[in-house]
Amino acid sequence: MKSTSPVVMLGFNELSPVLMDQFIAEGKLPNFARMKAESQVYVTDAEEIAPNLEPWIQWVTVETGLSYKQHGIFDLADGHKLGFPRIDELLSQSGRKIWICGSMNASFHNPPNGFFLPDPWSVGVDPYPKGEFEDFCDYVRRNVHGHGTGKLAMSTTDHLKFLAFMVRHGFSKKTITRIIVQLAQERSGKFRWKRAVILDRLQWDVFEYYWRNQAPDYSTFFINSTAHFQHMYWRNMDPSPFQIKPSVEEQEEYKDAVQFGYQSMDKIVGECLDKMGPDTVIILASALSQQPSLVDEDQSGKIFYRANEPADFFAFAGITAPYRYAPVQWEQFHLFFKEESGAVEAECLLRAMKIGAQDLMFIKRDGQELFGGCTVSTTQDRRSLVTNAKGETKAFGQLFYQVSGAKSGMHHPDGILWIRDGTKKPTAVQRVSLRQVAPTILAHFGVPKQDFMTMDPLTGYDSHQTPVLT
Repeated sequence: MKSTSPVVMLGFNELSPVLMDQFIAEGKLPNFARMKAESQVYVTDAEEIAPNLEPWIQWVTVETGLSYKQHGIFDLADGHKLGFPRIDELLSQSGRKIWICGSMNASFHNPPNGFFLPDPWSVGVDPYPKGEFEDFCDYVRRNVHGHGTGKLAMSTTDHLKFLAFMVRHGFSKKTITRIIVQLAQERSGKFRWKRAVILDRLQWDVFEYYWRNQAPDYSTFFINSTAHFQHMYWRNMDPSPFQIKPSVEEQEEYKDAVQFGYQSMDKIVGECLDKMGPDTVIILASALSQQPSLVDEDQSGKIFYRANEPADFFAFAGITAPYRYAPVQWEQFHLFFKEESGAVEAECLLRAMKIGAQDLMFIKRDGQELFGGCTVSTTQDRRSLVTNAKGETKAFGQLFYQVSGAKSGMHHPDGILWIRDGTKKPTAVQRVSLRQVAPTILAHFGVPKQDFMTMDPLTGYDSHQTPVLT
């Protein structure tokens, strides 16, 4: 392999090796099947259990070669707090051009040699170069954060700015067609959930445009739609493990949702294989996967709640210090204060809130920043009373709404890792540590493994023999 061969990492979050094999065997994923047949095939072990088994933890492991215990990044949107360099930073420092597109919990310490588009949940890192991606990034963030509320409040100007960006940056006929089909399907009053794959398509257009025009050495392309479908619709894909069965109406709409996600990603894989060509090393990585979630099945299944109007909720809590609110996934959010005293006071006020005799919020503080969310995870009577620090009450339904349906997919430590490298023979499945991904990519570019990395590259990418897990 030439050290100048470009690498594209497809970060398809939480795809399951088990479901992948099932759908390939059923003939439903021709492009995934093609890539697997041409690849060295591994199952990665995240080497963690809950609560340390989360994608915003494991993707940092992918990018640094460090375990959670070593890198210490636990929450989504905390990637900018990482104290170690990532693969892309090390490659950038060695003179390689990079293109980071949507990778979860990504960040950089020094201006990269290339382009950086953060994920929609990031709060501590901006796109790079300044002014390059703002119209895209801001629009996507507002849509992702407002998903499920019906309160996006997007203006005509917002839509036009985003459209103008896409027209200048690779807006494809396939994506336009997908949008038209989606809007037509929604006329029935159903299938709004499929909009998640439109974001995938839009981001793929942008990724492919910069890859074609900038010729980066190392690129990452991250999408999350199928992970979301698995979390929400595993129960519909396979009702058998669950006590709470979906209704006939739910099955009509959602029974093929997970398969739809895999098939949508399969189309992107086909375009990647065709457009990037045989001389590009293509890596498919999922970091971790999912399995049926039977948590709280004796009640309603695990569900999440978010504030209807965050400003009204925090005012009811008694918070008066100026803050910036940044929602992330599910029920979670960040609050950023100008002064640490404001964060300390807000922490006390939020911790004092109760629903009945139970704590309403989980909160932790890091200096001037709070991270937290609503603790309620089962069906809650809207009339239940929430009490603030002053003893004042409001109905739970006045303050919170339920985020989508009950969660039915949960995380599993096994992940997919396929490396399609035309200079290496395809191999059968081997089991390896997730910590080996970073040193393997560095070895491809001739960059030494860093002293802080605790695993060697995969066999064949370095003179060292790497341990294979059993």
